[in-house]
Amino acid sequence: MEFKATQKYLIASPQKIREVVQMVSKLTPQDAVERLPFVGRRAADPLRKVIVTAIANAKQKGIDVESLTFKEIQINEGPRLKRFHAGSRGRAKPYKKRMSHVRVVLETKMESQKAQKRTKNRKNSVPFDAKELSEGKTYKKGEKAQK
Repeated sequence: MEFKATQKYLIASPQKIREVVQMVSKLTPQDAVERLPFVGRRAADPLRKVIVTAIANAKQKGIDVESLTFKEIQINEGPRLKRFHAGSRGRAKPYKKRMSHVRVVLETKMESQKAQKRTKNRKNSVPFDAKELSEGKTYKKGEKAQK
């Protein structure tokens, strides 16, 4: 089962938030919430709030917190605020205040294990040609096409 939480229009650059996400994405959500206050980046606090919200959504459905893993953490660009600093001789020095949209998706460990098994099965599949596929030829697992 998936549990989602989003935060839109966060006034922080997506690039800066992605740096924090790289540190956290390998951890469990519960460990991430505990470690984020000590990261030392301004982007850590809003990210922690989104993860806490996703965990709360899972608790609401009666799921054990320790059985959760990150399925995905997306950091997308939001709109930009165009601003400027006053420059010399009456000029304007423009800059953009960037915004981000943060989306966290959690899943239970059982589902993540099933997904890993599916990807392993895909790796063992036999390569084929488009021509052979149109002719209706099929191969069993481990059997290769002969040329």
